[in-house]
Amino acid sequence: MMRQITTVVVGVLIAACTSAQTTNDPYATPITEGHPAIEVGLAEFATIPNSDGETARMMLLVDEPGTGRLFVNDMRGPLYSVSYDGRTVTLYLDLHAQHWAVNVEASRNEQGFQSFAFHPQFNEADTPGFGKLYTLTDTSDTQPPADFTSGGGGNTHDTVLLEWTAEDPEALTYDGGPPRELVRFEQPFRNHNGGHLAFDPLLSPGDPEFGLLYMGAADGGSGGDPLNLSQDLSSAFGKILRLHPLGSDSTNGHYGIPPTNPFANDSDPNTLGEVYALGLRNPQRFAWDPNTGNLFVADIGQNIVEEVSLVTSGGNLGWNAWEGSFAFISRRAVSLLNQRGDPQMGYPVVEYGQPDPLLQRSSAATGVYVYRASVIPQLANLVLFGDNPSGEVFAFSADDLPAGGQGAIQRILFNNGEGPRTLLQMIQEKNTAKGQEVATRADLRLGVGPESRVFLLNKRDGTIRLVVE
Repeated sequence: MMRQITTVVVGVLIAACTSAQTTNDPYATPITEGHPAIEVGLAEFATIPNSDGETARMMLLVDEPGTGRLFVNDMRGPLYSVSYDGRTVTLYLDLHAQHWAVNVEASRNEQGFQSFAFHPQFNEADTPGFGKLYTLTDTSDTQPPADFTSGGGGNTHDTVLLEWTAEDPEALTYDGGPPRELVRFEQPFRNHNGGHLAFDPLLSPGDPEFGLLYMGAADGGSGGDPLNLSQDLSSAFGKILRLHPLGSDSTNGHYGIPPTNPFANDSDPNTLGEVYALGLRNPQRFAWDPNTGNLFVADIGQNIVEEVSLVTSGGNLGWNAWEGSFAFISRRAVSLLNQRGDPQMGYPVVEYGQPDPLLQRSSAATGVYVYRASVIPQLANLVLFGDNPSGEVFAFSADDLPAGGQGAIQRILFNNGEGPRTLLQMIQEKNTAKGQEVATRADLRLGVGPESRVFLLNKRDGTIRLVVE
């Protein structure tokens, strides 16, 4: 019933908006106006090797505290371990190695090895999660039947969630057998393929939700969600899913559906029990606030608005009825009427306009990380996020959460004694020094290490950088 009501309300809104006030630039004031930039340092930390003769396409960096290593992936298939001092980089596992038969599909900018997560018990012997590692990757092998299909479009490739089991988690390289497939998506388009994998780091054994795997699943691609999947609770696309990777009561028997999921026990055969939240377009990154437990997601917008939002159990973040705080009209327009007008929706805490003069023509929200340490006092109690293509890094208060718009966003610049610079400028300087083609975009990602260390990744110079005071 909720979905029917929402459809009627949004239909009325859109009908009104098409004859009223629309725009492709709802934020005339630049992001930088009204706030001085925060300045911090940025130091080179480690270098990830080229793959296939090209710069590594780094996507995610995480800390595995049980083994005392950082791990970072390259979209082409490699997963590397990095020592805590950054001096030692070792190939831990290559998903694209022929003997694994994973067949990583990494032929375009948005395709490839998307994300990974270590079970919180990875290095704890005699526990259910011992040795378990999960990867989310696009594959050219579309022969196995998919668990989730779009009901339209083509079948360009599949996206698979795999479970790997290491025999000795502290081994220099992965020493386990072939992966076990948990979930397979049949992708209708080549973009918006995956998202993020993570376990809630704030939980401990004994908590009923400990060991549940959160997975971002994009809306299937193309533009505007043409198959209307994000608002469809019978579809896994355009959602944040929550699975019990060691369970077995799913339809395919390869994972479990947590009974505390919002739609798991609603007695509605048309809803998926795996769904934790809906109404997302391309949820690339999410993270928990260690103080409040708030879950933030950076969701890439269509052509007009980028957003960071709070995620709640059963929450609806609005896409494709809404793009940020605005009723979605088309790829070229949103409505200025009735902003944030549907009380059933969860609207962004901050958002920004893609046409902002600070950014490139294409924008994409990424991040996100809540900094609750004091090592870098300039960043204390801020939510950090960024813009993927431009490499711009931003922040807003984690304690005084905004209610939409970009007025609370502060820009972060990097100053190592040579004046404030952007990440993209640093990448370009590195390219020049190494005789490489000079990058025109950064492809930013954030990573988190021990002692609340914050790292910046990119796909243009192979360098992991550490944020310093």
